Amino acid sequence: MRGPQSQAHKVKRFQRMKATIKDVAKLAGTSFKTVSRVINHENTVGEKLSARVWAAAKELNYQPNISARQMRGGASFIAYIYDNPNSHYVIEMQNGILQECHNQGYELLIHPIDFKSSNAVTELERLVSSSHIAGLVLTPPFSESAELIDLLLSRKMNFARIVSGSSAPDTLGPCVFIDDCKAAYAITDYLIKQGHRRIAYLGSAETDPSSVERLKGYTAALADHGISNEETLVLPGEYNFDSGAERTNILLSADTPPTAIFACNDEIAAGALFAARIKQVAVPEQLSIAGFEDSPFSRQSWPKLTTAHQSNTEIAATATRNLVQAIRASRQEETEDAELQTGFVPKLVIRESTCQAPE
Repeated sequence: MRGPQSQAHKVKRFQRMKATIKDVAKLAGTSFKTVSRVINHENTVGEKLSARVWAAAKELNYQPNISARQMRGGASFIAYIYDNPNSHYVIEMQNGILQECHNQGYELLIHPIDFKSSNAVTELERLVSSSHIAGLVLTPPFSESAELIDLLLSRKMNFARIVSGSSAPDTLGPCVFIDDCKAAYAITDYLIKQGHRRIAYLGSAETDPSSVERLKGYTAALADHGISNEETLVLPGEYNFDSGAERTNILLSADTPPTAIFACNDEIAAGALFAARIKQVAVPEQLSIAGFEDSPFSRQSWPKLTTAHQSNTEIAATATRNLVQAIRASRQEETEDAELQTGFVPKLVIRESTCQAPE
């Protein structure tokens, strides 16, 4: 009886005080270095021993000391850098990064920067100079800026990029690439197979890669079906509701309006749906409308929008996980090669906003 009583007495004593990593090691019957590896999610410790360490940490209510890690020179924060007007996109990205930060033992620093500002590079440089930053997760347009990437490389700062493309643009660091072209092709191909021949495309006025790739997929699908690409059906504009409504109003006022609209994102598509309703054009009976990204706009509109599902939360979590692997590899904390390049293809989701073309 002495053994179990002694063990229970130890746990109660540790719980009265703030448990340390050495307390966890003592209760788990291992070294504090092993506990440190487990707490930092290194994969050099076996599953059974890791489980024993986590059980001891839970029993003692042990909380890793982030301040202590910083004092030892270990950076504890992953920074999310963004400039995107779409709040749904930003929140989903934040959730994915935060989820993985918790899993990997890091804290999240959220830092919006105006990409078009003359101080953007200076602001980013000031941020990476912080000793608390272990790495950055970059989304467009920062992830596509050669100047900013060169800055991070010169500072030897770890970063993970989320970009548009069918493959990673290079091997400079962890990269999650999203095949917007393939997804846009699938949407356009679906509309064509529904009998539509006059399909308008509402894209972006900017030449950012995601817009370019989606237009490329739209154009390729038309070409593969022998449909000419009419310039009057391709209208550039902003990535927002009002721009979608304005451009749709122009299209529906034409002598020969389109029977389908493919919008570069769901917010544009929601604006197109609104304009169609104002002009008393029935959707989808007279006009099919498809969006992109599967944001709340696609599910909250009526009818619900056909779109391409893009799991921003999963994409962000994957980028963060790859980033942490690269950070640990750079510190020689693990010898395995990090999986740096991961691809996603948004999947077609068919809903009530599209149907067969009117005869």
